[in-house]
Amino acid sequence: MRYKGSANELILESAVLNQLVACPQFRLNCYMMTLTEWHMLFINILLDRCNISSGSLPTVVLQLLTLTSLIMPKGTVVLAYSGGLDTSCILVWLKEQGYDVITYLANIGQDEDFEAARKKAESLGAKKVFIEDLRSDFVEDFIWPSVQANAVYEDRYLLGTAIARPCIARRQVEIARKEGAQFVSHGATGKGNDQIRFELTCYALYPEVKIIAPWRIPEFYTRFRGRTDLMEYAQKHGIPVPVTPRAPWSMDANLMHISYESGILENPKSHAPADLYLMTKNPEDSPNVPDVLEIEFKNGVPVRVMHVKEGKSKETPLDIFSYLNEIGGKHGVGRIDIVENRFIGMKSRGIYETPGGTLLLKAHLDIETFTMDKEVRRIKQGLGVKFSELVYNGFWYSPECDFVRHCIAKSQENVEGKVQLSVFKGQVYVLGRESPKSLYNEELVSMDVQGDYDPCDASGFIRINAVRLREHHRLQGPSGNKQ
Repeated sequence: MRYKGSANELILESAVLNQLVACPQFRLNCYMMTLTEWHMLFINILLDRCNISSGSLPTVVLQLLTLTSLIMPKGTVVLAYSGGLDTSCILVWLKEQGYDVITYLANIGQDEDFEAARKKAESLGAKKVFIEDLRSDFVEDFIWPSVQANAVYEDRYLLGTAIARPCIARRQVEIARKEGAQFVSHGATGKGNDQIRFELTCYALYPEVKIIAPWRIPEFYTRFRGRTDLMEYAQKHGIPVPVTPRAPWSMDANLMHISYESGILENPKSHAPADLYLMTKNPEDSPNVPDVLEIEFKNGVPVRVMHVKEGKSKETPLDIFSYLNEIGGKHGVGRIDIVENRFIGMKSRGIYETPGGTLLLKAHLDIETFTMDKEVRRIKQGLGVKFSELVYNGFWYSPECDFVRHCIAKSQENVEGKVQLSVFKGQVYVLGRESPKSLYNEELVSMDVQGDYDPCDASGFIRINAVRLREHHRLQGPSGNKQ
């Protein structure tokens, strides 16, 4: 180690400091020590190897603090990690900034080589790697409440990504608390909804947490302006890079759906390429024979699905949803191409395929109408719209969303029974339904049997409803529009 001046005026050259700090092995060794052990080691090196007298200790300590600030960890961060290029670069970048990094991968049904991702994270210096199988939690705690709500954003989007984010972030926060991490981090962009969904969940469940969002940090996003910059950084730092060409769009997959956006899809007029879809077959190429399913509900959630012709049945939440995905995907059900309104204030084009969710929406709407009082359902419809907006905007763990979920769950107490569906060539057809809680009275509604109903009562019903209309037209006259 070199120094300038006398022993009493020790000034380590900044270039030497920088070289020392940049040495990965040196940093790794320091991270493995306690702060006290590091201080003692550094002082002993200076005293023993540089012939520094004990009288120089005040200056030595000053230099020690300078170096400590450069190399000691700033804290521990739990990074939501995918194993892809972006989050791998973020992992290394966070370490460059002086953080200890714990990586966390959530298995929510995406097609991923989790062990390969684990090895990659470890090779890049992750302090720990957590791989969490959240598929059952995702179905029971997030998809099922959305089914109860008939959750659809802006009349078309079934919220597959929006409901996955609080599921992922909930476990991320649990790991952060368990590991004593002060920070969490993610790879969501600064223009999208996901940054909001992740962070609102983290703040709700871990109010003291600090969030590192690299794509909103100027030093990061000015350094990495595109994929080329990321690739160059990866090659420089030994980060394995993809060997297959990247699709000209971005994709997010989970058990509920796959979404596609960005790249060539940003032009809303451009048609989606035929090879884009991974979860569903082209309806034109789907089987020429329909699959008939019977879905049984209790408290508004499916408890059993059976293939009527094959006799095959599934009864656990994860098995039920996976099987519905299989049948729906086989027939090309659940494809949509939309422009939606992001919470952050811009419109975006998204393409989604949600086969199992689409089947459940059709079946649940049917059994709900069959078993629920008309006025209760009217109120519940409004709650479903509110729920969808809250979830889309990232407020799953807000007090208002908790209240709405409880109200919706209350409305589902009598939503029980079986619905039979035909799934064929991209379409879902309801064939019939039955329920022990049905409000349908076949005798009462029959055109062939009078039942417990006096048709004369309809006259008074009509006259009472006509009072308002008569008075409006008598006092203000008919409207000018011809109807």
